[in-house]
Amino acid sequence: MQPSDIRLRRGTRVVEFSYPDGRTYALSWEFLRVHSPSAEVRGHHPSQAVLQTGKQKVAVTEIRPVGHYALQLVFDDGHDSGLFTWEYLETLCRDADALWRSYLARLAAAGGSRDPDTQVLHFDP
Repeated sequence: MQPSDIRLRRGTRVVEFSYPDGRTYALSWEFLRVHSPSAEVRGHHPSQAVLQTGKQKVAVTEIRPVGHYALQLVFDDGHDSGLFTWEYLETLCRDADALWRSYLARLAAAGGSRDPDTQVLHFDP
């Protein structure tokens, strides 16, 4: 379902999606960046997915409509290749809590960091 209203909230660093049935969701810029549907993030197969690290301070600088089926989000780290279809956005909104927990678990398992100013190195003794 296509949102009836989309707002870029710079103060709270979220994109707010309102739906005709009254539902409203606020997704953080970081959440949207690490869940970008682009091949750069998701790969062409699940085994090719690339865990996104250091995106805590990323910003959405622009939202562009793509036809009548999607949005293109432009991020200040140069990423702009993901097309967020209405269906995918609704899934992100509906499952945001579970998706975020899963992302944080994968990040922890990989020893990664959300902080772009932190570099994590691993050494095998």
